[in-house]
Amino acid sequence: MKSEKISSKELFNAIDQIYEEKGITKEYLIESLKMALETAYKKNYDTNENIVVDINEQNIKVYAVKEVVENVEDPNAQISLEDAKLITKRAKIGSTVNVEVTPKNFGRIAAVAGKQIIVQRLREAERDLVYTQYSDKQGQIVVGVVQRTDKFGTIVDLGRVEALIPPKEQVKNEELKTHQRIKAYVESVTESGKYGPQIVLSRKSPNFVKRLFEIEIPEIIDGVVEIKAVAREAGSRTKIAVYSNDENVDPVGSLVGKKGLRIQPIIDELNGERIDVIPYSDDIPSYIINALSPAPILAIDINDEEKCATVVVPDEALSFAIGVGGQNVRLAAILTGWKIDIKTETQIKDIVVE
Repeated sequence: MKSEKISSKELFNAIDQIYEEKGITKEYLIESLKMALETAYKKNYDTNENIVVDINEQNIKVYAVKEVVENVEDPNAQISLEDAKLITKRAKIGSTVNVEVTPKNFGRIAAVAGKQIIVQRLREAERDLVYTQYSDKQGQIVVGVVQRTDKFGTIVDLGRVEALIPPKEQVKNEELKTHQRIKAYVESVTESGKYGPQIVLSRKSPNFVKRLFEIEIPEIIDGVVEIKAVAREAGSRTKIAVYSNDENVDPVGSLVGKKGLRIQPIIDELNGERIDVIPYSDDIPSYIINALSPAPILAIDINDEEKCATVVVPDEALSFAIGVGGQNVRLAAILTGWKIDIKTETQIKDIVVE
């Protein structure tokens, strides 16, 4: 086959453009292109030769790698010492030499294969870059634009990739409208070879509320105030326990702000969801009493072995302590990790009399 120099200027221009626009390395694209051209050559010329492709900005050449032998038995894989010496004077028996086998029409094959591999590798590299970028965002809050809602959930455009808020991670009765700009918590990021990174978002997770405070409140950002626990019934009510590492800093006040100025934007983001901010305490009775706030507590008895607390409230405050549908006591139990049994003053007296 007659050798022919093939211009690769257009391919390199495309590679340079992709490098500048997408940040995908030239080396990665060039190595991928070499592999594609080697495969294309073998397929088009029906050969099992050991092929290598050399690419530079001036030309593309194809070489067959052949072993130098005394007697050639397989011309596809072997070359005589005499012929090898014509290529390189350093050739010797047992060494290998590269014999140029670039065909006349290889420029057309290179152009087709080059375009295909660049498109393919571009997609793969972009998927890898997006996966790397968003795997680092797992557990963080992202901002996106609602695209549509289907049976699988709500699709959110994050810029370079789409993410999904499945039904189980959506707040009941919250309507996400097309083109609406929203915040969401990155629940998980998984890799899928065929479809690229699969990003699952949540607006229902207690961690969504936790992260909203963590990125908004200076005292939390500085590490002075800590969020110890969050209990949430999304769309209705959240209880959040906070602790200050500085006795001069009020943790509750830090989150609420003067006249509620700090907490209000978070409440607005949650569409009016009620948020109870309570002080955390290592003293379990105090912590449970705080968690049941604002219900008035008369007495509390702790069973450490069963991790259960019996709480006594005024008769008229029973429904207040339990909350609508048991919500207040339920959230307090989740927040503290303790089982909480609410009793009225009358009920306790009856038990004592019995």
